[in-house]
Amino acid sequence: MLILHSLLSELKEEFAQSKKGEERGPWFIYTLLTIILPFTSSRTSNLLRALETLFGFTIKKKKYYRFMASPKIPWNRLWIRLWKLIPEPETNGRLLIALDYFINPKTGKKIFGCANIFDHAAKQNQSKYPWAQNVVTIGLLKIIKGRWACLPLSHSYYHLKKDIKENGPKYNGKDVAFQSKHGQAVDMLCSVVAELPESNILVVTDSWFGNNGMWKPLRQKLGKRVHMISRLRSNNNLFDEPPTPGKKKRGRPRKYANKLGTASSLAREYKGREQEYTVNLYGKARTVRAYDRVVMLKSLKCRVRVVWVLRKTQWVALFSTDLSLSVEEIIEYYGARWKIEACFKELKRDIGSAETQTRNSVAVTNHLEFCMMATTLTWVYACRLEKTPSRRHAVKGRDHFAFSDVRRLVAKATMDDNFAILYPVPRKSMINSLVTAFMRMAA
Repeated sequence: MLILHSLLSELKEEFAQSKKGEERGPWFIYTLLTIILPFTSSRTSNLLRALETLFGFTIKKKKYYRFMASPKIPWNRLWIRLWKLIPEPETNGRLLIALDYFINPKTGKKIFGCANIFDHAAKQNQSKYPWAQNVVTIGLLKIIKGRWACLPLSHSYYHLKKDIKENGPKYNGKDVAFQSKHGQAVDMLCSVVAELPESNILVVTDSWFGNNGMWKPLRQKLGKRVHMISRLRSNNNLFDEPPTPGKKKRGRPRKYANKLGTASSLAREYKGREQEYTVNLYGKARTVRAYDRVVMLKSLKCRVRVVWVLRKTQWVALFSTDLSLSVEEIIEYYGARWKIEACFKELKRDIGSAETQTRNSVAVTNHLEFCMMATTLTWVYACRLEKTPSRRHAVKGRDHFAFSDVRRLVAKATMDDNFAILYPVPRKSMINSLVTAFMRMAA
């Protein structure tokens, strides 16, 4: 309970600067807790009912809805405070930041951020262009109690250029300017790095972002302290390193030597020349066969270390702009990138951000901010625990604890009789013990 008390007290201090801070500070903190508790979905109406039932709050419906759609919640200061509460965010001297985007399918018109978005993961019985929100997200990859996890750090709604021209979406009464996904990602990374000026950054992303459209502006703004791990496309051309210049000749020196071939042709060529490596991959120590080589990548216009992970009939080519990384680290870090997909599932299904029915631009953004901050706060709580949480539901092949196990511990700490010391509530719920029993069943 003391861990949760200290974390929430830090966030509550950000409301001390406003006129209504004494009133809205407790609302903000208990709304975060209500989202984390495995008791109800995070729709605003359900949150209000949970606040009244669990914690005894008496808030008028109109007043609480106005708070959830308020443009004056200091999200920037709150996120900066939360970033600094993450214990030991670096992994081997680097901040590992995963980058990807997800879609939130919706029903109904006039929802902020919605458009007919192409879904590359759509199944045969699903529409390839659902009516959905497209959200670019970055998250911190970190080992927590022996398992990898992804902590959401920031997000941005992506608006199609044609929709901006046709519909002119507005956020809080102001026109939304078009920005590419690469530009949004660079801005979010710069905002995080600005608060951690001494850390080296390693961006881990898939092949969609792993190109010069992302690499060039990122390197221009952050310099040599930022590097990237991504996956090569099968048709990427690779070149040998240029020879060391000897005698001076007329003209500029060569940037690229002979063309080696594509990623797929080289995978066939290097078959049989790979070595075995033991890598911590997907929660287990696994043996993989891989071959690595430093080459010139024309799409990034720089030297990269390419690692071909070879199997009997399949292969994957990964690359890193940081040549000091070992083969094992490149494979493990890229394997940890999958945790951002697990983060999207935790955010949309477990926390319930996909179930919101808000329409207003500020309310939509605030709701996702609440859900993301609740997810990150849950993982920060897990970092500060002395003991590793036990897994409640056994799954074959999985020994590590799950996100739901940490939520259950937060619920237990919240329902402690001494938790009200944090700050007083209007009245204590008369059915606290009954609610605790229900949450044990739902966790």
